[in-house]
Amino acid sequence: MTVAVDDALWSAIGDPTRRRMLDLLLAGEGTATSLSARLPVTRQAVAKHLVVLDRAGLVTGTLEGRERRYRVDDAQLAVAAAQLESVGSAWDARLQRIKRISEEIAAEQAGAERDVEED
Repeated sequence: MTVAVDDALWSAIGDPTRRRMLDLLLAGEGTATSLSARLPVTRQAVAKHLVVLDRAGLVTGTLEGRERRYRVDDAQLAVAAAQLESVGSAWDARLQRIKRISEEIAAEQAGAERDVEED
């Protein structure tokens, strides 16, 4: 089964800082302030990254007092994992075809060299 690739999702997780944020949020909820204390970026940068993750549906934010608490959306993360599996399977199949073709070419060349040596 092929899963349609969501560009916003892949764009969101394509950034290493956002992937690190997802790792931190998988351990529990977090705010822009708490995440920035554990990352080498400012609170403002974390807040911008959280907006991207939120738009992609990977995190959801709940307002508590003056801060928004974020957590990972497990369902959307499962979609991302399924897409990654689908893309990985497609690339594995492509690489197998390339390997098979190169082996066929190598076998043909070896056969042609034997034919030349026999003449």
